[in-house]
Amino acid sequence: MTFFQPNIYDIFLFRMRKITCLKRKNNGYSIFYTFGRDYTRSFIKFLDLMKNSCHNEDRHCAGCEFRSPLFCFLTENDLNLVDKNKITVHFNKGETIRKQGTFMSHVISVNSGLAKLYIEGTEQRNAIIRIVKPTNFIGGPGIYLDQRHHFSVTALMETTVCFIDLAVFKEIIDRNKSFSAEFMKDFSRNILSVYNRLLSLTQKQMPGRMADTLIYLFEDIFESPKFTMILSRQDISELSGMSKDSAVKILREFQHDGIINLTENEMELLDSEALHRISKIG
Repeated sequence: MTFFQPNIYDIFLFRMRKITCLKRKNNGYSIFYTFGRDYTRSFIKFLDLMKNSCHNEDRHCAGCEFRSPLFCFLTENDLNLVDKNKITVHFNKGETIRKQGTFMSHVISVNSGLAKLYIEGTEQRNAIIRIVKPTNFIGGPGIYLDQRHHFSVTALMETTVCFIDLAVFKEIIDRNKSFSAEFMKDFSRNILSVYNRLLSLTQKQMPGRMADTLIYLFEDIFESPKFTMILSRQDISELSGMSKDSAVKILREFQHDGIINLTENEMELLDSEALHRISKIG
């Protein structure tokens, strides 16, 4: 992992519907590559183009382009306080952002990239709760319960996050009612999503669970009928609550039935109606 102030390509990487890449030119930058909604098709090319074309910037929370929308409810004093008590960290794919069972000293704001949030079970069997996108917060019950992490978070791709001091975060929640209310709404939406996934995992057969997982990935995470496979087959199995072998078998069946097209690098949705029908039947 690398400690740094966010740079140009991180700003544009997190924008899910449109990405504009900048190239160094004299003392500034010029636009040299743009792609839209289906950005993951060009993700590797994007990284290659941008890797040597960026510079570091010193960014204050008030002017940060990839801060959480919840920050709109912070006062200027609150923003200054957060800025003085946070650190920006860059994680490579596969690196652990937080570890289940460790002491909680910070809350996390995801700036760019994607991460998986999961509970570590016995015998290395994990359950992925959700995929975290920019610009979401990662907190958890430990904020007010026991100051411990009750799940792990791992980067699925190059991911940049801000660690905000927990004491400062709780101080702002206690005195800023607007921010507190919006934070609780966001937390409640995440909990409701977990409830819905729990219902799917406990009441549906494996094809229905896999269909729900794919709908979640296509519609909620990547927002595109095609995406680059940054998730492993093991990740998909842990999202669906089944073994890796079962997940691979069902994915092959979906491909054989013309519902998806799956390669080593990409997954494409071919028949959305059929996928939703399988989800509904369960």
